[in-house]
Amino acid sequence: MEPDSTSGSGSGSSGPPTVFMPGADQLADRRMGASNPEEMVWGNQSLAGLSDAVIMMVDDEQLNIDMTEAFLEGAGYRHFVSTNQAETAVELMHSKRPSLVLLDLSMPKVSGMQILKIMRNDAVLCHIPVIVLTSTHDPQVKLQALSVGAMDFLSKPVDPSELALRIRNTLAATIYRDYLAQHDPLTGLPNKLCYKEAVKAALSSSGQQSKGALIHIGVDHLGSVNDAMGRAVGDQLMQRIGKRLASCVEAEGAAAVASVEDHPTLYRFDGDEFAVLLPRMEDIETAANFINRLLDAASTSFNRGGAQEMFVTCSVGVAVFPDDGRVLDPLVTNAGLAMRHAKRSGRHTYAFFSTELNERAVRALSRGADLRMAFTRNQVELLYQPRVHTATRRLRGAQAIARWSHPSGEVFEGDALLDLAATNEMSMALTEWMLQQLRDQTKAWRAVNRRLRRVGVTVDLDRLTLPQVCDILRDGIRGGLQPQYLAVELRGGVDVEPARADIETFTGLKKMGMHFILDRFGGPDSSLLQLRGLPIDAVKVHPLFFQPAGTNGDVRPLAAALLALTRQLGLRSIATGIDTERQLELIKAQRCDEYQGQLIGAPMTAAAFATRWLLA
Repeated sequence: MEPDSTSGSGSGSSGPPTVFMPGADQLADRRMGASNPEEMVWGNQSLAGLSDAVIMMVDDEQLNIDMTEAFLEGAGYRHFVSTNQAETAVELMHSKRPSLVLLDLSMPKVSGMQILKIMRNDAVLCHIPVIVLTSTHDPQVKLQALSVGAMDFLSKPVDPSELALRIRNTLAATIYRDYLAQHDPLTGLPNKLCYKEAVKAALSSSGQQSKGALIHIGVDHLGSVNDAMGRAVGDQLMQRIGKRLASCVEAEGAAAVASVEDHPTLYRFDGDEFAVLLPRMEDIETAANFINRLLDAASTSFNRGGAQEMFVTCSVGVAVFPDDGRVLDPLVTNAGLAMRHAKRSGRHTYAFFSTELNERAVRALSRGADLRMAFTRNQVELLYQPRVHTATRRLRGAQAIARWSHPSGEVFEGDALLDLAATNEMSMALTEWMLQQLRDQTKAWRAVNRRLRRVGVTVDLDRLTLPQVCDILRDGIRGGLQPQYLAVELRGGVDVEPARADIETFTGLKKMGMHFILDRFGGPDSSLLQLRGLPIDAVKVHPLFFQPAGTNGDVRPLAAALLALTRQLGLRSIATGIDTERQLELIKAQRCDEYQGQLIGAPMTAAAFATRWLLA
């Protein structure tokens, strides 16, 4: 244990103990330069601020304090606080917030060990590094001090050069620790912790009349890039986008704010997300112009080892304070909500938060919880929308459409239910349920000798990865699903380049009789390049191509060109959204193979579909 009284320094010398060895209270210029914080050149630029560190000393001998202060001043440290009354040390720490504490262990009234224990249990002081200075050589005392939070231990009398190096190393380690805690290791940008602290400060300093904004930037399809090309490629992509955004914020940010002090700051918020804080902005219009610049900066192309070049975009969500909130967490949530709305709206766009978005999010969250129970309560049913031959109007197949009638009377059907499931991380569960229902229904139809046709199930590649889809399909076949009666309708995933293993799996499933259809072909979520990857049998042309002339301009030439392309590639073409005889005449003239839509009829139950279309 620590002795009750301190022993003399040196060999048998009398008088109060001293920090430094006799005659060594000053260092030679050369050695002083080696420990001078202004002269240190270390790997991290943050170390340039070592001389600004606040060093505090707690020692009951004022001579020790005076000698240490003189030495540290000579070594280049500019901020020194001290007390020779240990009972006031903790209070002084709270008021001065030192960067480092030099602590004597043997002191009257309150010992250094007691102070260490108090610091360890204090949320504010527990992270302050402590170097213990003591005259005892008892190893048990050293172990006890280290166990209750001391970072380093020096026995008196102390060699000044060793003390200088211990202080430097301790401060450097602390700075590096703090840097890692506050910065994203991949991009080097300030991280989510720093972002929230900055937002909190901006909210506290903003007045009722001044406005600021939180801008959340989400990289579109980053998960698909990671799955298709590997995490290393995804990391490189995030680094590139981070650099581009940082350059944009630096170059364009000044125009969006009222003063230089309010310049925006870029942060790495989460896995696929960046954030920009605008502490104050001139007006919404100016901010919108800045956001457009961010969108352009975040859009980048890259290739995979010189192979196919891919283009990546971002989606942006904006929450304005104080309009959208003055409390940190709800405001950050609102910005993220707006960003996710921008992604669902087509990506590579931005959306401002609104109360309507919040109401929709709360409703979706509530409905999502109910949906998880709906499957066990048999509240979800599978409907069938016929797909017919354009010339003969004979049945060629169908599309399975899930419908959920909520007890409140609200109905989610088709795309609305797919989106709800995706919002609540249930895309895989819904897809598996649809395949199970189709398996059971196919068995029931075969049992009564119905003439079966292929039924399509929509798979959203923006929500499920290709390996996940492969696993779901293989599990379905093992569970009794007959592949010759299934058409997998692939939607989205425009930025995904299939891996060789996935192509081989899909090819194997196709040989077993399964068909693959590229859904919404020609729309923003499809690409011609998808046709050369997976073994596609047919394409469903986006319904916009068959709208009446004038609705979206005359798209008939584009539709004709698209259908001609499918014929050249040997693919079947399926028109969607055919609701009128006029549209039917249009697709007949353009030699489209099949169609589906309200002209045939609304999606119907399994019984009604079998009675109307599946003749024995």
